[in-house]
Amino acid sequence: MVYEPPAIYGIIGNPVAHSLSPVMHNAAFKALKVNAVYKLFPLADRQELKLFMEDLKEADNPIFGLNVTVPYKEDVLQYLDSIDPLADKMGAVNTLVIDHQRKIHGFNTDGPGFLSHLADINFDLSGKRVAILGAGGTARAIISVLCMLPQGPKSITLYNRSRANAQALVEEVGKKIKTGIVTIVDDIQGLNIELADLLINTTNVGMKESDPLLIDPGFLHKDMLVYDVIYMPRETKLLAQARLKKARTVNGLGMLFFQGVLAFWHWSDVELDERVKKVMRKSLEEVNHGS
Repeated sequence: MVYEPPAIYGIIGNPVAHSLSPVMHNAAFKALKVNAVYKLFPLADRQELKLFMEDLKEADNPIFGLNVTVPYKEDVLQYLDSIDPLADKMGAVNTLVIDHQRKIHGFNTDGPGFLSHLADINFDLSGKRVAILGAGGTARAIISVLCMLPQGPKSITLYNRSRANAQALVEEVGKKIKTGIVTIVDDIQGLNIELADLLINTTNVGMKESDPLLIDPGFLHKDMLVYDVIYMPRETKLLAQARLKKARTVNGLGMLFFQGVLAFWHWSDVELDERVKKVMRKSLEEVNHGS
C-alpha cells in the first residue's frame, strides 16, 4: 500500500461531512507509516457520481480505495468490473478497491461489520425478534446477513415510510437470499416493538437536533437492545429514550469501526494487527465522546 505520490482513499456520498471514516483510516495510515491519505468526496447527484467513477478509470488517478455511503451504495454497481459474492447477494456495495490496472472491485463490509459489533457486545441473535426502521442500503446489508445466519433471528419486521421501497428491498434481496422471516408492516405500531428483542434504526432520522422521535417511547422496554446506526450525535433521541426505559443501547460507532477494519483489509490485502485496530478504535472514540 505504499505508493508515490501519496495514495488517496476516501468516502463518496451525500452527505459525507459528518463521517468519522477519515479519522479512523488516517490514524491507521499513520500507525503503519503508509504514504496514503483518506479524504471526503461529497457527490451532489448521480451525474457527479458518474463523472467521478469514470475518472477513477484514468491511469494517473491516485485513488486506490473508497467507501461508499448513502445514497450511492446501489448506484455504483453499474460501474464495477467485479463484485464480491456477498455484495452481489446483497445488491449493494460500500467498499471499492481500484487496482493498478484501474479495475474497480466492489465489496460490502456493512453487514459483516454489524454482525462483528453484535458479537463484540455479546448479543446473541439466535431466535430473537428483530424490528428494523428504514429500507436503505444499511437496512439491505443488515437484513441480508441476518437472513443468511444459520442460527439467526426468529423474525424480522420492517417498517419504512415508503412501503414500496421496503417491498422492493425485500424482493430484490429475496432473489438470492431466503427472506421468509421478513415481514413488512404498514405502520410503526406494526413493528410490535414492545415484543422485540432488538430494535435497529437504519434511517438518518436522529442526526439533527430537530429530528422527531420515530417511535412511541412507551413501546421500549428493559429487555431489549436498541441499536441506532447513527453515531453523530453519540446519543440520539431514540437512544436517550431507550436508556430512560432501562433498555440496552448502542450507537453505530462499533459498526463503523468493524466495517472499516474489513474495508482496510480489502484495500491492503493484509489483516490489521491488534495494535493498529486499537489505534483506529481509540481515534473514533476520542472524537465521538464529545458529540
